[in-house]
Amino acid sequence: MKGHRAPPDKPKSRQKAAKKSAAGIPAIISTTKHSLKKMGLIKSLKTLSLVNQKEGFDCPGCAWPDPEDRTSFEFCENGAKAVADEAMNKKIGAKFFKKHTISELSKKSDYWLNSQGRLISPMYKEEGSDNYNEISWDDAFNLIAKELKSLKSPNEAIFYTSGRTSNEAAFLYQLFVRAYGTNNLPDCSNMCHESSGRGLSETIGIGKGTVTLDDFNKTSLVIVMGQNPGTNHPRMLSALESTKKNGGNIIHANPLPEAGLVRFKHPQDYMKLSFKSTKLSDLHLPVKINGDVALMKGIGKYLLEKKNKGMHQFDDDFINNKTNNYNQYIESLEKEDWDLIVSSSGLSRSQIESAGEMVSQSKSIIICWAMGLTQHVNGVDNVKETVNLLLLGGHFGRAGAGVCPVRGHSNVQGDRTMGIWEKPKESFLKKLEERFKFKAPYQHGHDTVSAIKAMYDGEIKVFLGLGGNFISATPDTDYTAKAMKNTELSIQISTKLNRSHLITGKKSLILPCLGRTEKDIINDIEQVVSVENSMGVVHRSKGNLKPASRSLKSEPDIIANIAKRSISQKNDINWDYLRINYDNIRDAIEDCIDGFENYNERLRMPSGFNLPNPPKDTQSFSTDDGKANFTVTKIPENSNPKGYLTMMTIRSHDQYNTTIYGLDDRYRGIKGNRYVVLMNERDIEDLGFKPNQKVKIISDLDGVNRVVDGFKILKYEIPRGCIATYFPEANPLVPIGHVALKSNTPASKSIPVRLELIN
Repeated sequence: MKGHRAPPDKPKSRQKAAKKSAAGIPAIISTTKHSLKKMGLIKSLKTLSLVNQKEGFDCPGCAWPDPEDRTSFEFCENGAKAVADEAMNKKIGAKFFKKHTISELSKKSDYWLNSQGRLISPMYKEEGSDNYNEISWDDAFNLIAKELKSLKSPNEAIFYTSGRTSNEAAFLYQLFVRAYGTNNLPDCSNMCHESSGRGLSETIGIGKGTVTLDDFNKTSLVIVMGQNPGTNHPRMLSALESTKKNGGNIIHANPLPEAGLVRFKHPQDYMKLSFKSTKLSDLHLPVKINGDVALMKGIGKYLLEKKNKGMHQFDDDFINNKTNNYNQYIESLEKEDWDLIVSSSGLSRSQIESAGEMVSQSKSIIICWAMGLTQHVNGVDNVKETVNLLLLGGHFGRAGAGVCPVRGHSNVQGDRTMGIWEKPKESFLKKLEERFKFKAPYQHGHDTVSAIKAMYDGEIKVFLGLGGNFISATPDTDYTAKAMKNTELSIQISTKLNRSHLITGKKSLILPCLGRTEKDIINDIEQVVSVENSMGVVHRSKGNLKPASRSLKSEPDIIANIAKRSISQKNDINWDYLRINYDNIRDAIEDCIDGFENYNERLRMPSGFNLPNPPKDTQSFSTDDGKANFTVTKIPENSNPKGYLTMMTIRSHDQYNTTIYGLDDRYRGIKGNRYVVLMNERDIEDLGFKPNQKVKIISDLDGVNRVVDGFKILKYEIPRGCIATYFPEANPLVPIGHVALKSNTPASKSIPVRLELIN
């Protein structure tokens, strides 16, 4: 294995039957074992009791919102693992890096790297060296400033952001970058919900969801598409359980049957001596990979046929007064061929009509989705088709209805609200200029994919990553690794060791920072930060643990120190004033961003506050003419040449984004191995393979052979012609140029591949 790829661990590998329910006692046992191993008993009790509490800290995992009435255990299994992972007792300092060369560490798995402990010392790799050595904070800041000041243009630097970054750090970061002179602010949104933001902005005028948590109690129907809540957003299962208990129905459209959408056993019910589980999904639609446009068009066509027979009603008042392009959309539906809909979706007409009938009987509908919709070449169209379906029934601005793109990282939505975007609005830049007295850059910057290309071409000299694991999160791993190695200096602001610390520029810095769980004290004042969840609620987060090391600095502190050394003072930015009290940062946010009036005061409210959301609040749309837009899309070509299969990347249950907590995928029955390929039994037979054989997977979409090997074939319930592999192990197969139209999001969910047997 190449050093920039994750090498496999070598435990015993086995497969059991996939689970038919999520959570319950196994989740309790797994959470307890993981927490005790990483934190010990006392620290586990202290930490987990404050996760997602009004006076505690926001979970560093997903962005699912918190209920108003919270229990003592307001966290899920994977949230607890994320907390334990950050708050673990083991530490990595100068001794560790003296013991291990970078070459040696590159041969270790992602699981091993993550398990070594918290980073506690700034570390520096000199050009030509195979070791990190300790460096002082001042020397590190001065080194960065020297490199940034030496560039011919500010556009020769890239400033990446992870979705775990707080609102305060994100605002300060984008202020620094723009005062420096560039909009090169790629972030993790570019790789996940950029398609959602683009599709929603063009149709309803806002690039985020339009529902609240309470809407799940009031809805008639929830359609979950391209998403596995049981693993990626486990607390969402509680909301879906409430939907069922309040008489609502659930449709699950996904290539894989996921345990979390079959049955759910709330772990806390065991304390009430209740042992019943809740059946969640009323209808599972095993849609073929990238068959979602066809599915939604099929549902729309079924509704139209019913309407034409006088058996169904659209919301004509809403359509006539609140929307554009209805007639064009209807004409396109009438022309769609049922045979094409069926073949492209991978579903039978009766399955689609069953879903259509449930839609026709529902007074309020929520559609949820994640990467299974966005990471396709037609990802933006996927999102637009969800909007089309909802517009027919006027499912905006009323209880129990709307769009719900489910965000991953805890503050990925907040980062974008704070201005982390390579294509900022002019109105926002003008407010920055007015408030801080500098000339902002108006030229659009690089997103994640174009940043990688620019690095590969030698146009970028400095890379600064605020959190995340860039090398493992991005597509086309070999290409991206070469790109990063072309930079003069790479800097990673991190809490834990990951592969991006090993694949570096000629020179490299690791800057360790405080985690979400830790106290952030400045001048004897405990600082609080804020985040924005998936549903536009801004609330506080306050760590309660003693920092892993006295030498750790907060993200705002690190950013401010870099900024004041790197930027001339021809502006009205007092970096020290901003960093010594985060109230000062929030005052600046209030001045620059709509919806944050009385920010500091409202943040102190127990549950925070909601940001304005016109479709939800007033059934209005921030488009050019104030109306929502129906759109006409094409059913994508959804077949492969003979011998090829469509691959999608997925996460295991013991994983969050690129962080690997363990080697098991409990719900899918896969134990001890992440180098697996999930295949339909008939495909295995037709291609001449047998279960448990090892194969190479080859992608040649753009004429370049990309290969990963040592993958074990597992028989699994997945549509014919489709396979699933884990992320990031299969990322090398995703071509850098294989992206969603309009959003430039890597199309990691639909890669044509072929398999070759390893002798």
